[in-house]
Amino acid sequence: MPVILASASPRRHELLKQIVNDFLIVPTNIDEDAMTTSDPIVTAETLAYEKARAVPAGYENPVIIGCDTVVALRTSPGSQAHRPLLEGEAIGWAQYAKPVDRDDAIRILKELRGRTHQVITGVAILTPTASIVGHCVTDVTFHDVSDQQIIDYVDTGEPMDKAGAYGAQGMGSFLIARLDGPFDNVVGLPIELTRSLLRTVG
Repeated sequence: MPVILASASPRRHELLKQIVNDFLIVPTNIDEDAMTTSDPIVTAETLAYEKARAVPAGYENPVIIGCDTVVALRTSPGSQAHRPLLEGEAIGWAQYAKPVDRDDAIRILKELRGRTHQVITGVAILTPTASIVGHCVTDVTFHDVSDQQIIDYVDTGEPMDKAGAYGAQGMGSFLIARLDGPFDNVVGLPIELTRSLLRTVG
């Protein structure tokens, strides 16, 4: 039963090696914008499932792993991620994928600085007889960095292929004041969740 990772991310490749000795890398392309919902958890799980489902047929009894990471900032009510909701309140979210260009990366980081956002990774496992989807959430609090620090970081090029425009495992670590939750989830693949889902499907 070949294990297939439906992702081109080298960071996910390295993380998956911690629990799977041998696997194939088969990146897939889907219309992520069309599948983005108002709930970032639903977005992450849906995109993970659809990426796994988009792996071409032809593999014998594959175990396919799809994953997607969404960076989400609570926009209403208020900016306090854990303030109890009042009766009838609804949470609004700004969701950040990979920046489209330099200006977009700068905009994203300016919106995240000095605040707590959530990094949500959805993981989907598909086999010929079963499918399961889950997610992991890590709260990330940024330092209140300056405009120039953001510009200098963006100009390194590191943010351009990362959801939320930063790499927690790279130069972007200077942005982070606090992490509440798994670090590997912020990098792109929550290992314990993935291990649990693989065990569930056998």
